[in-house]
Amino acid sequence: MTPLATHLWEQLRREDREWLRALARQAGPHARMALVGGAVRDAFLGHAPLDLDVVAEGTNVQVLARAGGFPALYHPAFQNATVTFPDGRNADLVRARRETYPVPGRNPLPQPGTLEDDLRRRDFAVNALALLVGPDGELALLDEVDGLGELEARVLRPLHARSFHEDASRLVRGARLAARLGFTPDAELLRQVPDALAMAAQTPRLWAELRLLLSEARPGAAARTLADWGAGELLPGVEGLEALDALQDAGQPISPQLYAAAALHASAEPEALAERMGLGDRPGALLARALSDAYFSDGTPERVLRGLLRPDAPVPLTGRDVLALGVPPGRAVGKALAHLARLREGGQIRSQEEERAALQKYLEADGH
Repeated sequence: MTPLATHLWEQLRREDREWLRALARQAGPHARMALVGGAVRDAFLGHAPLDLDVVAEGTNVQVLARAGGFPALYHPAFQNATVTFPDGRNADLVRARRETYPVPGRNPLPQPGTLEDDLRRRDFAVNALALLVGPDGELALLDEVDGLGELEARVLRPLHARSFHEDASRLVRGARLAARLGFTPDAELLRQVPDALAMAAQTPRLWAELRLLLSEARPGAAARTLADWGAGELLPGVEGLEALDALQDAGQPISPQLYAAAALHASAEPEALAERMGLGDRPGALLARALSDAYFSDGTPERVLRGLLRPDAPVPLTGRDVLALGVPPGRAVGKALAHLARLREGGQIRSQEEERAALQKYLEADGH
């Protein structure tokens, strides 16, 4: 049991440590069980891991998952299970496996393997560390591909020469990690960027990763990382996304839907992009409202997006403004607002000052 392994273990929540110990006891002395991937990486970086991935070798994963005492959903195709903790978090419990890609861009073909095989199938060296947990509580760190050295250097390196060709989504996942954790790309990663771009259209997981990118803490930073790596074509409008990051940094809540709407506005084919990324209708509808002349109050997503995309757009007058000029409540207010809307659509008023002047002229002509 090394000091580093003990340090990584202590970064975990107490209840997660107890669950892992229970699994290791259930697996028995002839099996191997390890916490792997992002949880080990984050523990090394000093963050308490919340998403747990566990790999088991030499034991029945379905039985093991159920023995942990929490609800578990078993997936026969990959012989893994999703365990749900009382606090709502999920943990993945996976049988150690090797993978091949008969068709690049599509789902891999899993085959039984060792824990070492399982680590070598992963995306980046920093995600290929394993913290072995023994049935008697003993701990050991398994590092097959110098993931520890690259974690210390904060470098992202794909694990083999065809990594991005087989699964182009690894490029976007890498950009998310690099932006979130301040990592830099290895030369091998940059060499493989053209492979990922060539396979993007054939890799549905890449577009799902782009959708996840919009839920990062700072999506603009991740999009900028992609652009700096030569893959900016995957997600247009990086400057707008960075501007939304700045607003969020200043305290303005920015939802993933708002980021998505900004990306759609910058796209030459917004409908196709929305379909590929599985965005649904809401970002497009938000964009349409933001580009309209309808009134939205300060702080609403529509007003925030309009300020980004149409910084010179006047704030339309409201019924309250019309009433303040002495127009009685009722149909006259609606008629005045409709008149202003026609002027805006015709490009005859371009500022709130012009709108007030036009309203005053209309009211005078109408006898108010």
